[in-house]
Amino acid sequence: MRDAITGLIGRYDQLGRYLDRSAMDSIDGYLSEAALRLKAVELINRQAAEIVREASQRLFLDDPELLLPGGNAYTTRRLAACLRDMDYFLRYASYALVAGDSTILNERVLNGLDDTYKSLGVPTGPTVRSIVLLGDVLCERLVAEGVEFDRCPVVRQPFEHMASGLAATDVRQR
Repeated sequence: MRDAITGLIGRYDQLGRYLDRSAMDSIDGYLSEAALRLKAVELINRQAAEIVREASQRLFLDDPELLLPGGNAYTTRRLAACLRDMDYFLRYASYALVAGDSTILNERVLNGLDDTYKSLGVPTGPTVRSIVLLGDVLCERLVAEGVEFDRCPVVRQPFEHMASGLAATDVRQR
């Protein structure tokens, strides 16, 4: 798995170029956001179950038919699968936060996920909402721990990347 710096160096190496001002600014940005990204990952490590629980409660309050007969979270087995997937998205977002590179989610999460969900009849709309809610809950908890709200876009980046990657291919609930 690559990070923002190794990806940048790899691009410059392929071009046979020295790191220029733009590259140095990118590295500076990566390093200046490091403490925030690590704080977010530490929070995820401590509170993953609570973050998933709160995000799922918000999802089901907004979309209660998911829990009703015919809904994709109806039955204990389907609900458990939904919560498992939310935990999976949160875990992979933590990897992208450490790496400072949301594109690692393409290979690790997004490639093939759409096909898998289509084959299982899972609607991606609620999945997209759950991913956004995970980012919301994480950001709110960071703000409660003293992080300035205007720094949240850095933390939301991997969640937004996953959500936008799935949003274009919404599978309607059966």
